This record gives sequence, C-alpha cells and structure tokens, in this order.
Amino acid sequence: MSGAMPPAPRWQGPWLAVAAVALAGTSLTAGWWLGQQRGGSGPVSSASRPGLQREAAQLRRRFDSGQANDAEQQRLLELLVALDRRAEATPLVERLADQQPQRWSLRLLLAELRRDQNDRAGAERELRQVLNQRPDQVEALQLMALIQLETGRAAQASSQLEAALKRASTPTAKPSAVPIGLLLANVLQRSGQAGQAEAALIKLSAAFPDDPRPLLAVALIQQERGDTKAAHETFAKARQQGGKGDDSRLDRVAAAWGLESIRGKGPAEPRPEVREGAAGSQETPAGN
Repeated sequence: MSGAMPPAPRWQGPWLAVAAVALAGTSLTAGWWLGQQRGGSGPVSSASRPGLQREAAQLRRRFDSGQANDAEQQRLLELLVALDRRAEATPLVERLADQQPQRWSLRLLLAELRRDQNDRAGAERELRQVLNQRPDQVEALQLMALIQLETGRAAQASSQLEAALKRASTPTAKPSAVPIGLLLANVLQRSGQAGQAEAALIKLSAAFPDDPRPLLAVALIQQERGDTKAAHETFAKARQQGGKGDDSRLDRVAAAWGLESIRGKGPAEPRPEVREGAAGSQETPAGN
C-alpha cells in the first residue's frame, strides 16, 4: 500500500467562514488567504505572465537583499502564489515567520502552504506553534480540524474543539466561542454525527441567545436532510433572534450557505449546491 496522501482538498461547507465574516466582522487571516489568492482572480493569462514574472524577480532581489518593505513582501508572496510557485513561496514565508514570531498569521499561512503541497505533517507542526501561543485562535483550529479530518482523526478534532469551546465560554464568553462552536458542529456533521451536530448547535444557541448563527447552521442541517419545513421555521427564528438590524447580513449568510429557498415566505425549493469559500474581507498574510 502506498503511503502517499491524496491531494489536499479545500474546506467544504463554509459554516465558520461565512458566519464569522458576515455576522461578526471577524477577518479570516493568513490560513485562508492562500485559497483566496488561488480562487479569487482565476489563472494568470499567458499575456500577463511575463510581466508578473519580471515583477516577481525584481521583488525577489529586493527581498534577498533585505530592502523589501512589508507591502513588497506581501506582493511577492501574492505573485508567487498566482504564478503557481508555492514551493518557492514556502521558504520565504518560513523565513519571515522565523524573523517575526509575533506575527502568528505568517505561521498560519506557512501551514496552509505546506498542506497545499500535501505536507500535512509539516502543516500540523506549524499550527501547533500557533496554538501553543494562541490556543483558541479560530483560523488555526479550523485548519487543524480539517487536517485531522483528512487523516481520519475526527475524534481528536472533536475533542480539541470541545476543549477550546469550554475555554472560550468560561468563566465569561469570548468572541471566539460561537465560531468555535460552529466549527465543532461542522466537524461532528462531517464525521457522520448530524444528530449530535444539531444538538450541539441548539445548546450553543441557548448559551448565546442573541446570536443567530447557531440557528442558521441548524437550518442548514435540516435542509440537507430534506426537512425544508423545519428549516424554514428555524430560519425564521434565527431572523427574529438576530434582530431587525441584522436582516441584510442574515440574508448574505443564508445565500452563501445555500439557504436562499427558505428566506422568503413561499414554498421551499430544492437546495442548490453549496459553494465553498463565501467570505468577506480578509486580512493579508502580513496582518496580525
């Protein structure tokens, strides 16, 4: 039996990403920047490639001479990813991360670059460095959970997230509590425990009654199992729970999660394919 791992897939079912960005205003940092660069503007055209390659070469010379400022370093990384030169970007990010250990987002970007090149062990090693300093960093927990699911360690992912949720919820709730709870439910659902995922979300909603995100996730589970009536009712509760001022943001999340058919008062339509990604503003890899 070959020991090679399959290519690293993108994270499907963007509960955490959409909820955190669209409702809480939380930026997704470096760990998801790579996917955004890969999918945001499409492949580099043959006409523009020579110019981008020249720009990358110039910036690389400035980087190697120590003259590149933060904006130039960021631009160089963007170009290397756009030009599909991620193997070249990896040592540059590693060098920056070692030079600036306080910028955990660089270490997170390095983890995703390693995973993107099927070095899951290396990615996990980088994530441990982030989580040792920031044990409840949501984006690091998200990428770690994905790697654990990919390598057949769903129970470990659930256990780690349960501990993180407990830390984020006691003695007083932190802003990361709901995103971590959403991620835990997502992991449970992906490991074939949809009932436990729904129960966890209902418990999360009870603990944070002013936050509509857990109920939106419940509505998604209900719609996925074909119970559109229950999903419609749950979405209505989420809208009421979120308050009148949150309607537009709730609608954006519902659209991103594939809940368009239950937003209105009419009969529910079959749920379209959930699109991956769906996020708002993102920090650059140079951000903290």
